Amino acid sequence: MDIDHLMLNGEQGGPSVKISAASRSRVDFEMTGADLAFANSIRRVIQAEVPTLAVDLVEIEINTSVLADELISHRLGLIPLVSKDVKDLRYSRDCDCDQYCDACSVRLSLHAKCMSDEILKVYARDLIIDSARKSAVLGTPVITDPDGHGSLICKLRQGQELKLQCIAKKGIAKEHAKWMPTSAAQEQVRRVGGAASRGGTLDYNAVPDRFYFEVEGVGVLDPDEIVQGGITVIQQKIAELIHVITGRDPENAAENEYGGPRSPDMAMDGNPWQDTGYATTPYGDGGNQSTWGGAATTPYATTTPYGNSGQSGWS
Repeated sequence: MDIDHLMLNGEQGGPSVKISAASRSRVDFEMTGADLAFANSIRRVIQAEVPTLAVDLVEIEINTSVLADELISHRLGLIPLVSKDVKDLRYSRDCDCDQYCDACSVRLSLHAKCMSDEILKVYARDLIIDSARKSAVLGTPVITDPDGHGSLICKLRQGQELKLQCIAKKGIAKEHAKWMPTSAAQEQVRRVGGAASRGGTLDYNAVPDRFYFEVEGVGVLDPDEIVQGGITVIQQKIAELIHVITGRDPENAAENEYGGPRSPDMAMDGNPWQDTGYATTPYGDGGNQSTWGGAATTPYATTTPYGNSGQSGWS
């Protein structure tokens, strides 16, 4: 079954796109011949489900700066990394390695120590790729400032030292904002000409016929790659829907990977975390029970000031 045909022929002639402005960081285009649901799905997928690369694990060996390990890790996670050819990288849950390897991640190392009286500023440019890659640029920090420094990570005074290793993984912004490829993806709607105003009042039943998009990237992907990536994700979703409804594999089933973009995380037993929940919490086991529901054991034993633990505290 031709997925492209299903995607593009919602209206006679299919959706039409006219690019009004384009640069290395943004693209403006106008879409016609599509309904509001399709246009909005493009916007949402562009923002939340286009796979990119971001630091997901930080192993700190030495940190004598004034910043806590958690704060430095947070800053590292928000540094944009070049995600060109990220499609060649596996999701962690699809990899055979124990935790990470060159097939599912990119390692970056950083070692800085201040040896003078002047404050030493540590920037994103100080991150060094420390793993084999098929792509020459995949995982490289995005640096757009005129000085070529990149994002500021921390400042070190004399004698202070920072030594760490970062593990960047493939993921989507639906799981965490650090994987978002855009800083903005706006959509403006224009309703059918002449129907928007009847007798000086707005016709709320008018059908939108033109959609204006403004997509601004953060440097991890070119704007055209972001838009094309969004379309690919929608095709995957339609392919999965066809597969579920008809029970037949659509054309190019091997390439569609029905699951589409996913989180890189993995539970300790190797299963997706969405399926197993947490192993054990203070509020009960996370096996087959809901963490917050059922008759899970609580730290208040059998009886609480508000009644038995198996009952509602307010009944």
